Amino acid sequence: MEIVYWLLVIILIVISFVGLVYPIIPSVLFLAGAFILYGLLFSFEPLNWLFWLVQSLFLLLLFIADHLANIIGVRKFGGSKAGMWGSTIGILVGPFIIPVFGILIGPFLGAVIGELIMNRTKFTLAIKIGIGSVVGFISSVAVKGIIQFIMVAYFLFLIFK
Repeated sequence: MEIVYWLLVIILIVISFVGLVYPIIPSVLFLAGAFILYGLLFSFEPLNWLFWLVQSLFLLLLFIADHLANIIGVRKFGGSKAGMWGSTIGILVGPFIIPVFGILIGPFLGAVIGELIMNRTKFTLAIKIGIGSVVGFISSVAVKGIIQFIMVAYFLFLIFK
């Protein structure tokens, strides 16, 4: 039965990493769920108050990194709130319209369309802003991936020490 328990914990961790590229999946909840499930199925003993404090700070950092990367990516390339909203909508809708490449095309087109419609931005600048939204998204995935890896490594360190 222990193997089944571990498989459940591992599946939640894997889903949390899939959520890095498919933002519709709440990575944070699946990762926290894996830790809680481990405690419920095995023991909360290795997961002391320091573990929960550190993980909570990392969870907060994940939210901040996600939000800031999009803002910085769009703003650095000259975008406005319309570009940020368009990018966010594109990130959520893109993968459903274009299954594989929609995760990159969605934020790009969302930012471009948002800037063109709402601000009547010049086309070349709107394209530049769209590129910025993709750069922001990729940066966000990389940073969040590193943070999640550290969170899982810390969890495994405490479990197997």
